[in-house]
Amino acid sequence: MKTNILVIGGTGKTGRKVVEKLQSKNHRVRVGSRNANPPFDWQDSNTWQAALAGIEKVYVTFQPDLAVPGAADTIEALTRQAQKSGTKKVVLLSGKGEREAERCEQVVIHSGLDYTIVRANWFNQNFSESFFLEPILAGHVMLPKPETKVPYVDTDDIADVVVETLLNEKHNGKIYELTGPRLLTFKDVIKEISTATGRNIQFTPVSLSAYSQTLKDAGVPDDYIWLINYLFTEVLDAKGNNIISNDIEKILARQPKDFAEYVEETAKTGVWNP
Repeated sequence: MKTNILVIGGTGKTGRKVVEKLQSKNHRVRVGSRNANPPFDWQDSNTWQAALAGIEKVYVTFQPDLAVPGAADTIEALTRQAQKSGTKKVVLLSGKGEREAERCEQVVIHSGLDYTIVRANWFNQNFSESFFLEPILAGHVMLPKPETKVPYVDTDDIADVVVETLLNEKHNGKIYELTGPRLLTFKDVIKEISTATGRNIQFTPVSLSAYSQTLKDAGVPDDYIWLINYLFTEVLDAKGNNIISNDIEKILARQPKDFAEYVEETAKTGVWNP
């Protein structure tokens, strides 16, 4: 049985991979993005009805983050529209250690729809597709919280888990926590990238206030700086956020991708070469 599935954020870090994997299994996939046809725009709820029409299951990634004020209200409005449209199941990408994200999870859990919650730790790909890439290219990375250890998780693993939970009803009503197999500090990460690329990339610890000021001086928008501050203060230090889970192994019957494997693959693309 092939399924009609909407992937909200279908061009993002995890969404585009979920789309590819579902299409390879010949499921009917609709990409949820502002440039799609029909479009889906988080800022315009008038686009939601057409995007959800005829859709049985939805993968939800919220932009910019479930932590931002108003996210829970938006998720609630989306689940109401999904119910009206006849959608049966929602898989929500959530953040491990985010209290605000857990409010959004509760909205989905109590929506009356079948659901699976996928809580992911920080992505490996933050260092190649997101806000850490520019300083890596510059050869000098300054970040706060140098002592914090993180079990970074790969978006390939997240996408595989999402596809499995979308297609297999045995995952209904479950909350999964996805981590990589190893804890790394920022210094560890930069050292591994430096070694793999053959570049001399320096790491310097700084205070959060100094880091925020650097972002502000660079013209980074205030709401983005707010989110970065939240991630560094609330999420990185959240209780249990440095615990390695075995949910990926449990769901996929294989080990999660190690950060070193991600670094080796990514270095070959040249994305870290200035």
